[in-house]
Amino acid sequence: MSLDRPDSMQSKREQAAAGAAVGWRTRARVAWRDLPRPQRLRIGGCVAYVVLLTLLFIQPLTRLMLYAAGSDVHPHILLVPFVTAYLLCVQRRPASAGYRSSILGTLAVCGIGLAALAAGIWWRGSASLNDELALMALAFVSFVAAGGFLFLGSKWMAAAAFPVAFLIFMVPLPDAARLWLEKVSALASADAAALYFSLAGTPFVRHGTVFELPGIVLEVGQECSGLNSSWALFITSLLASHLFLKSPWRRIVLVAFVIPLGILRNGFRILVIGLLCVRVGPHMIDSLIHRRGGPVFFALSLVPLFGLLWWLERQESRSKRNH
Repeated sequence: MSLDRPDSMQSKREQAAAGAAVGWRTRARVAWRDLPRPQRLRIGGCVAYVVLLTLLFIQPLTRLMLYAAGSDVHPHILLVPFVTAYLLCVQRRPASAGYRSSILGTLAVCGIGLAALAAGIWWRGSASLNDELALMALAFVSFVAAGGFLFLGSKWMAAAAFPVAFLIFMVPLPDAARLWLEKVSALASADAAALYFSLAGTPFVRHGTVFELPGIVLEVGQECSGLNSSWALFITSLLASHLFLKSPWRRIVLVAFVIPLGILRNGFRILVIGLLCVRVGPHMIDSLIHRRGGPVFFALSLVPLFGLLWWLERQESRSKRNH
């Protein structure tokens, strides 16, 4: 009986991985060659169109990516194109009959893109950077969708509805929408925090989003609304529901669960910061758990989210077996 040396085992794993990659590329080439020539021309034309469109929008897209990289609310924008490309690669291919141009769909979506582009140019310099980039991103996404309708048709677009619609997350939240969501989230988080303080037996006096605690006064400002984490949680739930669930109502349950989950999570964060300030000292308001603790509480909120996803997936599998 012979034992493989660790370096030989690693070499075998590398060979297996390389073989799998080669196999995937071979299958992709075979699938491409098996397509009728008109379909290959349409797909090639659509890819060329998207590349050309990206080059035309390269300046606003570069500004958008730099803006997203430095933003607390929109860092997900950097990942959206790659997630969309992955979803398009793994989805079941639509019927060949879908490769027919849809002029009505092209004109409708192109009209949205032209309106957004005109508004972005008209308000350049007077609108905020966020809103200006939102309009340009909306124009780009609309023109991408218009290319899908033009080259691949309405049936293909219906089959690829989720990946294409996911591109909308490249559009930053407009300032007005973000401010409204922050106000609503801050008030709801304050309600949750008040419940937590009551359950913890901590005396407090509340005035709207202001809490008078022993030794310190806390205000749940809009910047403490938890919108950043809740928005990321919402996008995560949409992706998870699409990838792992088939039933529409189970998908709705998972995504809707994010609303109370985000509020309760942020209320719990306020509770933790408040208790630290009361029991350790007011200086804890400047601690890392307040300034940089968002990712920790976001990670904690993933536990119940994926727990619900696991339960819904099990129920769905059991339902299929029974039928």
